[in-house]
Amino acid sequence: MADAAATRLGRQALELLQAIALRAEVARRLEAGGARAVLRSVVEATVALFEAEAASIALYDPAADRLIFEVAAGEQGQGVIGVTIKPDQGIAGYVFTTGQALALSDVANDPRFGRTVAEKTAYVPRSLVAVPLVDEHGTIGVLEVLDKRSEAAFSLHDIELAGVFARQAAVAISASRVERDLASLLRATLVDLASSDAPPAAAALDELVAAATSGLDREDDSRLWALVEQVARIRRADPAALELVTDLLDALARQAERALRSRRRGRSGSARAPDR
Repeated sequence: MADAAATRLGRQALELLQAIALRAEVARRLEAGGARAVLRSVVEATVALFEAEAASIALYDPAADRLIFEVAAGEQGQGVIGVTIKPDQGIAGYVFTTGQALALSDVANDPRFGRTVAEKTAYVPRSLVAVPLVDEHGTIGVLEVLDKRSEAAFSLHDIELAGVFARQAAVAISASRVERDLASLLRATLVDLASSDAPPAAAALDELVAAATSGLDREDDSRLWALVEQVARIRRADPAALELVTDLLDALARQAERALRSRRRGRSGSARAPDR
């Protein structure tokens, strides 16, 4: 089916989509580590500022329809990493679905508190503040801060401060989520390529987008993703070293292109050689 759709819009259209998808996936992988490092910095700074027992960030995964706790800091924070909840579950779910910040001084007696989830983390907080992470598309996650050591409750000023950290986290996430708009970008490209008199059917668009993005989440024999990861590591550790990396990759790319042209000439010459 994908081949049939590709024939209707042309093989070049599919190749163009594949090139766009590949570049988008490379960009996503390059940025993902940087964004996670920013999120870790946000929760670590939040714990330090509030003198809190823990802080965490949960992000919404549309594909799974779950909030996933991605990063955490503080003595009591590590147990929550990787925990997933429904987007309307618990206090984090309430803040996510309503978009409203919340401060509680007696968490255990609040009807919105998800005790079962808290017990999985091996820590039940006494007080907390939770604020939404919001970008131009809406709420994308929740920042929670648990138990100030110096005070029994969080104040309105604490909610405002937590909101500042949440905005920084949202900016980092928005900057790194290339993959969020990849499907819509590819569909828009297809519509532009197609004749306005005969726009492609939705099924054909889905088939071509699937064909263009097939295999991007897998490792391959060319070790492209291993190379991307190494560049990402250098970028996070020492951005100044990217100039050297760029020069080395440029030299390797030129060498690879020359080798490819040589192989093509060799095959072409073999094809034209007369029989003896």
